Amino acid sequence: MKGFVVGGTSSGVGKTVTTLAILRALRERGYDVQPAKAGPDFIDPSHHEHVAGTPSRTLDLWLEGRDGLRRNYHRGDSDVCVVEGVMGLYDGDLSSTAMVAEALDLPVVLVVDAKAGMESVAATALGFRDYASEIGRGVDVVGVVAQRAHGGRHEAGIRDALPDDLAYFGRIPPRSELEIPDRHLGLQMGEDAALDGAALDEAAETIRTDRLVEVARSPPRPGATGSGAETDARIAVARDAAFCFAYPATIERLRDRAEVVTFSPLAGDDLPACDGIYLPGGYPELHASTLEASQTLDEIADSASDGTAILGECGGLMTLSRSLTTSDGERHEMAGVLPADVRMHDRYQALDHVELRARTDTVTALADETRRGHEFHYSSADPDPDARFAFEVLRGTGIADERDGLTEYRTLGTYCHLHAESGAFDAFVERAAPGTR
Repeated sequence: MKGFVVGGTSSGVGKTVTTLAILRALRERGYDVQPAKAGPDFIDPSHHEHVAGTPSRTLDLWLEGRDGLRRNYHRGDSDVCVVEGVMGLYDGDLSSTAMVAEALDLPVVLVVDAKAGMESVAATALGFRDYASEIGRGVDVVGVVAQRAHGGRHEAGIRDALPDDLAYFGRIPPRSELEIPDRHLGLQMGEDAALDGAALDEAAETIRTDRLVEVARSPPRPGATGSGAETDARIAVARDAAFCFAYPATIERLRDRAEVVTFSPLAGDDLPACDGIYLPGGYPELHASTLEASQTLDEIADSASDGTAILGECGGLMTLSRSLTTSDGERHEMAGVLPADVRMHDRYQALDHVELRARTDTVTALADETRRGHEFHYSSADPDPDARFAFEVLRGTGIADERDGLTEYRTLGTYCHLHAESGAFDAFVERAAPGTR
């Protein structure tokens, strides 16, 4: 599968809107498209899926490693893969857009803000292209998309200023309808704040899909690596607006190794018969009163005390805790499995790539094993003085005092979002399988 990376000169330059316009343009011209996102994001991919009709793949060197990155990329099966970058092209010490593009040997289409420039767009693109050789990175900037550029003389000035070896791939017109509203943790989810269809169609018309397909390349393939044998485990996965942060690769890995059933705590679903429960992150704070009244949380608590293997990530940790106090000061009772009270804040409390070392055997790791992940949350957890923690934090913030992974019974609650390539979900399935208690 050939692809390219949509990189930006900075955060906020319009990479997501540009990516969505490219996806729409390729689909309208008959191409089967696979969206992807550099960096550990759940929100931008929801917009990708809304436009492309296909789940967006997460590509992060820290979470997956080089071979895992390539495996994850090649699990997509389409004509063209469009990878949206993270922050500015070279920003990020562990998994920048440039690092992902280099690891996959994909060309970079640079998004440049052209609101108040023409020739300067070309100068900016030249600087970003030449900087790669200055720092010894194999990053191939092949051309630009001009963000917030008018047609006519403005567009012509940008196009004519570019040297022959930097392609002009089109422009995104300056339209207020092409702005996605913000929410804490970033943009609003794709199903909540989809772009205006007519405005997106207008932007798609300006995209030179022929030139994009021409420059696209296919990354090297890694050596074959199995994910382990199928087990008899049955894993229940929470899936609704409160638990919407799960990487596609994670669900695929769970399905490879176990039977997966989904349920909705918001809808008050009966907890399915299962050997393990996975509560992904999401927005429980936006649905706290509904969760407080949900019988499903009582059933999860009963299942935890019976010894079922349970993993809660971020929003899952919040839901497994004793209480959740929203930013307006309202306290809501949660499942009460983990001895902690959670409070929302107006500013984020952690944002980083994470590395954890297991202090003891737990449902995602054996003692002394390490797990890599990502944390981004606006809440803090106040654990009881005698609370037990499964992990020490080697990198990141964690829950408290350089510790993460609150544990009770066979339940683990963590602020760390894990990827399938970390090995955590293989371990979880194996710990959950019948006969392993």
